[in-house]
Order: sequence, then C-alpha cells, then structure tokens
Amino acid sequence: MAASERAVELARLAAGAALDKKGVEPVAFDVSERLAITDAFLIVSASNERQVGAIVDGIEEALLGVGAKPVGREGVGDNRWVLLDYLDLIAHVQHSEERSVYSLERLWKDCPEIPLEPAAQTS
Repeated sequence: MAASERAVELARLAAGAALDKKGVEPVAFDVSERLAITDAFLIVSASNERQVGAIVDGIEEALLGVGAKPVGREGVGDNRWVLLDYLDLIAHVQHSEERSVYSLERLWKDCPEIPLEPAAQTS
C-alpha cells in the first residue's frame, strides 16, 4: 500500500511552502507500510529558531488553503523541532542542529522517497 494521493499532495505543498520561507533540504518519505498513524513524513530544516517558526507558519497557511488543519502541534514553544500532524502527513521542521543529531532520514531510509516536484520547485 502506497501513500495516499492526499498525503503526497500535502507533502508537496508543505515542501513548497517551506522552500518559500527559505527551508533547507526538504525530503518526504512514504511511511504508509511501516506506520499505521500516517502515510508520509516531511522533513525540512532551518538555520535558526525564528526561521523554524516562519516555515511552520508558511506550511500551516499553505495547507489551510487546501482545507487541511493540523490535528496536533508540538515543539512550537522553543522552535527547535516542530512537529505538525495532519493525519495523512506529519511534517518535521527542525533546526539544522537537531536535524543533524537526530538524522530522521537515516531512520526512514528504507521507505520510498516521495518526489517533491513540481510543488516544491523554487523560482
């Protein structure tokens, strides 16, 4: 079973919104066969806490535009690692130091990567 079309759409929109806010190296994984709680993970990083917050705001605004509201938000207080749960998609916005330490890509490397084009293209 592959990630739903909705999960892929949300991942692409969220990645595009993150790039618009100067997010770094967005990557998405189809985790639908490994987890029952979601279909896709998006991981993106930023160089400082203020930028993490801006990326989170950008993602929420972009996904609200297609009728998606997060059912959960964690880590917003310190903006070092913010998790946005959209059921079909879980977006991890991490400070670059946290991304390096926790290396979520390494944990999910066996899952198929979701191509983020064309919504995540930069201009």
